[in-house]
Amino acid sequence: MADKEFKLVSPLIIEKKGGGNLPRYCTQEGVDNKWNISPPLEWHNVPDQAKSLALLVQDIDAVDPRGHLVPVTHWVVVNIPPTLKGLPKGFSGKQDELGDVYSGIEEGLNDWNVKLWNGPKMPNYGDRFEFKLYALDSNKHFDNQVTTEKLMEAIAGHVVGEAVFIATFG
Repeated sequence: MADKEFKLVSPLIIEKKGGGNLPRYCTQEGVDNKWNISPPLEWHNVPDQAKSLALLVQDIDAVDPRGHLVPVTHWVVVNIPPTLKGLPKGFSGKQDELGDVYSGIEEGLNDWNVKLWNGPKMPNYGDRFEFKLYALDSNKHFDNQVTTEKLMEAIAGHVVGEAVFIATFG
């Protein structure tokens, strides 16, 4: 029998216990002009009830100055059609150049108040990054000013599936 679990993966991040490593080009510690590039993502078995998808990527090991764990949002992507099977490497900031299949998808504001993938940098070495894809039962149309807080408020009661994977910076 085929696996019908709603899954989110990255073909370049090998999953292992604790999370596979983010490729160096996905971080701010990359080389030459290959840095801070959003990773490729794929998803499988989107729930039939899904009318829209939303992606949230957070550093779940970030610590504030007082020593408390406070997730830091590195990427928000909304208005993803459920018929789409993934996002290509380097999608962030380039969706208009990639063709009509990606039109309508919006990047929200991360914790640096920019609408782009913002990869990790030192001193966050060893931190885990949670990639979470939400399947929503309605067509939530967000603008590109959506934040983590606005996203979570808007999707409350509308999530019909979640797919998660963890990647590690390091």
